[in-house]
Amino acid sequence: MAALRQDVQREKSGRIHKRRQQVSAPLSFAQQRLWFIHQLEPDLCAYNFLLAARLKGEVNVAALERSFNEIIRRHETLRTSFTFADTQPLQVIAAEHKLTLPVVDLRAEPEERRAAVAERLMMEQVEQPFDLACGPLLRVKLLRLGQAEYLVVLVLHHIISDGWSMGVLLGEMGRLYEGFVAGRETELEELPIQYGDYAEWQRNWLSGAVLEEQLEYWRRQLAGMAALQLPTDRPRPPTQSFRGDYLVWKLPSFDTERLNSLSRQDGVTLFMTLTAAFAVVLHHLTEQIDIVIGTDVANRNHVQIEKLIGFFVNQLVLRFNLSGNPMFRELLKRTQRTTLEAYAHQELPFEMVVAALQPERQTSRMPLFQVKLVLQNYPLDQLELPGLVLTPVPTPIRTSKYDLLFNINENNQGLAGTLEYDTELFDAASISRLLRQYEAVLRQVVAQPEIRLTMLSRSLVECEEQHSTTEEKQLAETNLKKLKGIKRRPVG
Repeated sequence: MAALRQDVQREKSGRIHKRRQQVSAPLSFAQQRLWFIHQLEPDLCAYNFLLAARLKGEVNVAALERSFNEIIRRHETLRTSFTFADTQPLQVIAAEHKLTLPVVDLRAEPEERRAAVAERLMMEQVEQPFDLACGPLLRVKLLRLGQAEYLVVLVLHHIISDGWSMGVLLGEMGRLYEGFVAGRETELEELPIQYGDYAEWQRNWLSGAVLEEQLEYWRRQLAGMAALQLPTDRPRPPTQSFRGDYLVWKLPSFDTERLNSLSRQDGVTLFMTLTAAFAVVLHHLTEQIDIVIGTDVANRNHVQIEKLIGFFVNQLVLRFNLSGNPMFRELLKRTQRTTLEAYAHQELPFEMVVAALQPERQTSRMPLFQVKLVLQNYPLDQLELPGLVLTPVPTPIRTSKYDLLFNINENNQGLAGTLEYDTELFDAASISRLLRQYEAVLRQVVAQPEIRLTMLSRSLVECEEQHSTTEEKQLAETNLKKLKGIKRRPVG
């Protein structure tokens, strides 16, 4: 019913209309948060968004450059910079921007060194800060690795893009490049509105009774919430460094299908099942029954914004109650209820939730949650360019905004993902053990969905005892001592 009320409220608000002032626009609430962070830390690169792909074949550089420029023309957010005027930040939209695609030829490098040089150049691109006051907030470079082998590197600031936007960009790129290579004009449907129109609409719509109803839900839902006290390998530093690393995780298609089957039987989504299992692992590590996990939502509930490039994604705080030693099936029901209620109130920007709750701000951690799980579901179309074979390049991760960030994707081979972690807090061995525990929980609950929480924790202990080497056992004992210490004296 809450979701239905929100739909009705959106309908009453009417369509999003073009704003009168085309050269500027207010910031969306999400943009405002990143703009504020940038004022505090202008050299921070944690919000740089990287998209890289290896191209095999003969690249038509002129057609590729022209395609990028047409996408920039179509989406004003790619021509946007940010200024401060009349006591508030504003989006400033340039009338046009012509991108010149730089090509760096690495064929003079010894063949055995080219890959390393290309990765270094890619990391230089992503680790170079953007100045939000000087657009454009995107960079693109084409690295030539061989006679018919290239690496295209695109970096955007998160304030103008999100994961869904990358799907939009790739879809348009494929159609435009194909047309330009063939020597014809490709007419894409003109966009009815732009991101600045959405930002203005959002500020008008999210006010009055709509705003108060959303605020009241989050105040009630998150009242008295305690921080998750994960056992760490080192004490939490007083200031977050954002230094990070990651481990890769995979679950075969056979196990993934069993998870999907369990989800269908219990009337929940795969995301709910994955999150409930992750909450079990976090409970096992902390012995807390009040578990808080963050997640992302695309936040594209209005049909007019589905094909826009821009920063729409919102963060939700999911609070799970694991009290009473529930069976996993009962935990799924609780997870479903919590998640659906959060979805019904997803349009309140995360920064407004933080402002409403006014938690004690700490430079050592992110507010409200420190652990995040995201099941990627944005429509990242397979990019096909004429005469080229494309292979996505995994993004090197050297930063982490959270203690743990678990990104999961479902593909034909099953579930796969990366678990990013704060290297100031954790060693790789601890993260590897956590992934092993998570996989053990998933396999246990599909085999025995009636299993209770205490039995799941007990099975995890037995699993680790069987798996651990002497060195890992010593590390586990050390972490257990740290965990007990944390309970007596919270870290940070």
